Amino acid sequence: MDAAGRRVVRCYLYARISSDREGAGLACDRQIEDGYALAEQLTNRDVEYRIVEVFEDNDLSAYSGKPRPDYIRMLEGLRAGGAECILAWHTDRLHRSPAELEEYIDVCEPRRVETRTVKAGHLDLATATGRMIARQLGVQARYEVERMVERQKRARDQMAQMGKHFGGRRPFGWEIDGLRPVEAEMECIRHAARSILAGASLMSLQREWQAQGIVTSTGGEWKATEIRKMLLRPRNAGIVIHRGVEVGPGRWPAALDEPTWRSVVAVLTDPSRRSGPGGARVALGTGIYLCGVCGETLYAATDSKGDRAKYKGGAPNYRCRAKKHIIRRRERLDDLVQLAVLERLSRPDAADLLADREDPVDVRGAQEDMRQARLTLDGLAGALGRGELDMRSWQLASEAARRRIADAETVLSAAVKLNPVAALVGVEDVEEAWNALDLSRQRAVISYLMTVTVHRARPGRQPGGGYWDPDAVTISWR
Repeated sequence: MDAAGRRVVRCYLYARISSDREGAGLACDRQIEDGYALAEQLTNRDVEYRIVEVFEDNDLSAYSGKPRPDYIRMLEGLRAGGAECILAWHTDRLHRSPAELEEYIDVCEPRRVETRTVKAGHLDLATATGRMIARQLGVQARYEVERMVERQKRARDQMAQMGKHFGGRRPFGWEIDGLRPVEAEMECIRHAARSILAGASLMSLQREWQAQGIVTSTGGEWKATEIRKMLLRPRNAGIVIHRGVEVGPGRWPAALDEPTWRSVVAVLTDPSRRSGPGGARVALGTGIYLCGVCGETLYAATDSKGDRAKYKGGAPNYRCRAKKHIIRRRERLDDLVQLAVLERLSRPDAADLLADREDPVDVRGAQEDMRQARLTLDGLAGALGRGELDMRSWQLASEAARRRIADAETVLSAAVKLNPVAALVGVEDVEEAWNALDLSRQRAVISYLMTVTVHRARPGRQPGGGYWDPDAVTISWR
């Protein structure tokens, strides 16, 4: 009883944001406001409907199937006897499927918990009639959700066929309509693509963009993972993706030509690009310098306690990835390699380094193969839909077309390879230009120019009094 002698009905108020029925667009605070108003309407001189706790699930679709934390907590509270009534804006705020409704009934029926809503009225789940009405409302809600999803799918299919933008957050490089370009951002995409193809790392692009104040389409700071995701978008090449498949050209202007985009994708998805925790290379020669004993690559390390007595100190070094065939001071070896690079780039014939080493790729031929193969697949899909082909025949007939597409994509992914040496040839001060490059680009230059093989050093002091043996390093120009 309350102070006025009225029976108190303890209520849970439940609210959820969704877009599945009449409540589309209602924020949770509006639903909660209406719930309190409903409690006041139900209260009279004999009974007070008192809200004892509010449960709220934000941004959870009625069709997603994701768990609703507060809904689960509410059911647990009901099982513990925490309330005698549930208040909601509509029953479809509570139940997203017949299975959920049945669980809700199993909890409410034996405890005689009322369900009262702003829009659907009173559901008495303690009676067969009330349960029947609840189930009918649930079936109707499910039907409307499924019909809405079907309409959305058909609309998106049509938009994909017409090369239209599907909406959503503004794509970096284009206006909110997804069609009009933002030239400053388009140039950022082109610059990032050129940098990646020239050997730059995503971390170096992140630092560069943060220093320049370049932000995402939502105004946030760029992270390396976000730059990677953005560069992998087919949209950059004007390609429409629908249901995970390339379906044709879009109506928006492309930031990159298709061969450049596919080449960037090939670089960013290359498993050998992975460089360990954090994705950052910590040394110039990691994975590039070779062991002269076994041919494995060297990696950056630091002397362990057992090595310090033998190798004087604990300075950073390079070691053979397979075994301890080679242990060499990192600074000495990097200096030797960098001096060789600077000497080579200072020669009069440095411009010869810009000559193409690969056979030209037939870009137009690959693009035409891909176009014809897609037309073939479209024709086969139409024949399957009309019943002219069964599924087995369609699978066999489409396999060759899919192979043609895969082969064409492989060709295009190798079409654009920017020469990492280009920024160093013909400059007035080669050393200054070299020092201006970030580590990832310096590594790309070394990989392009030379093969560095590190052999076992001669024991003892070398001529000149030190222990460093420069003759144990072989540099072969590519």
